[in-house]
This record gives sequence, C-alpha cells and structure tokens, in this order.
Amino acid sequence: MIVVDSNVIAYCWILGERTKIAQRVRLRDPVWRVPILWRSELRSALAGYVWKGRMEVDAAAAIMVAAETALEGCEHLVASGPVLDLAARTRLSAYDCEFVALAQSLRVPLLTADQAVLKAFPEMAITMEGFLASFPPIPPAAHEKRGRYIPPSAHRKDARARDRTAHRPLVP
Repeated sequence: MIVVDSNVIAYCWILGERTKIAQRVRLRDPVWRVPILWRSELRSALAGYVWKGRMEVDAAAAIMVAAETALEGCEHLVASGPVLDLAARTRLSAYDCEFVALAQSLRVPLLTADQAVLKAFPEMAITMEGFLASFPPIPPAAHEKRGRYIPPSAHRKDARARDRTAHRPLVP
C-alpha cells in the first residue's frame, strides 16, 4: 500500500512521457491510497490540457471517470490538525500536506514528483523511480528474449562428445 500524489495519478492516466513509469508503479503496488482532494487536483490538470488544446473535454471527462473508477474505495478524509501542523512547519501548501498527513497516518510511503515535498519529507516521500528501484528486478516475461535457444539435439551431441572423452585413458 502506498499514498500517491496527484501528479503520479495524472502521469498514470494522462498519456505522456511519464505514463509508463507510473503504470509500472501501479503494477508493482496496485493498492493506492489518496485524500479526496486528488479529484480536484486531477480535474485541474485535465482542465489545463483542455485550455491548451491538447485534449478535448470528452477525453478529459473519460480520463476522470477511469481514474475515479480505479481509485474507488481508496479515498480518505484527512484530519485538518495534522495538515495544518505540517503546513505551518514546512510552509508547503495544505494541498501537499494532505498527502503527507495521509501517508503518515497510514505509515506508508508517499510517491510524488513534487520536489518541495521530496525535500521536506525525505523519510517518507519518494519518487516513482526510487520506489521501483527498491524492488528486485522482474524476471523476463514469457514473450521476452532471454538468451540463445539451444535445441535439445545440441545438448545430446555435447553429452555424447563428453562421454567419448571421459573414458579415454590418461596418457602420461
């Protein structure tokens, strides 16, 4: 289980250069937790894409529905006291501190691309790359190339050749 910042959610559902890494994070740990605030932050990001002409409203709405469906049941109300305390100590926005407070209360890492959050909370905030690096490498899938294929007949030839040389007497 991990808490993910809105930027990680956006990377996962809005096609871009960071989408693959965000989706790899989701495959590694699909149990994402978020404060309810994530909805407004993703809507704001999608609105920016629409305003810039990089996305149609219908596409933005479809992305929002997909993300809401995927994160259904993973949303949390965050207590105001810890959020305000974190914001006062770090001078980060209350928005950012909601994610931090949730991660602290659940005692799990917070994945974010926000440099200010990473700097203020190095003990719990981690990048997507850092999170993925904490796992052992995934073995190759069945369809991926693993090495040179050696047919069984070659194994038999090698074994027969070893058998012939194994029984030769040693000549001093």
